[in-house]
Amino acid sequence: MYKKIILISLVFITIVSCAQQEARKPINVRSGTFLKESVERNKALIAQEEAMIQDFIQKDSAHTYIASKNGFWYFYEDTTSGETYTPQKGDTLRYEYNIAKIASDTIYTKQEIGIQEYVVNKQQIISGLRYGLQLMKKGETVTFLFPSHVAYGYHGDNKKVGTNVPIQSTITLLNIKKNNKNLEN
Repeated sequence: MYKKIILISLVFITIVSCAQQEARKPINVRSGTFLKESVERNKALIAQEEAMIQDFIQKDSAHTYIASKNGFWYFYEDTTSGETYTPQKGDTLRYEYNIAKIASDTIYTKQEIGIQEYVVNKQQIISGLRYGLQLMKKGETVTFLFPSHVAYGYHGDNKKVGTNVPIQSTITLLNIKKNNKNLEN
């Protein structure tokens, strides 16, 4: 009798252990409100920065600013009438620039940053700088006003540029070394 009870118990345990387990229900149901709120915060931040930049432009009667299709504004300080070539993909650019808060203190001087080299669309730099350099010709100096989303964004540069800081940068394009594929142009 004792053996039958053990045998039946083992058969029952085997049958129960082979039964399919039911998946657990999630504790929290995500509604997507966090993403919606984040989008709204970013839109408000961009609008606030653009309003501040527009206010700065209105007060600066000495310069005529151009709005770029990439979300920043700029004006030419020095232009070169003889140059017509603008940087193309693969060209190596030598340039110098500074970074300042708009209408405020300098964050990095040209001397601190030094002369930089950038291979167009082959290296990572902030998007405003990447698009700005492609608008320039050799020898030109241009001042750019970058909202934070085309500058260092919500992260900053982990040094002197803080979170969501719109910047002003004056860039001088010193040289363009054409890529061999662009020599025919």
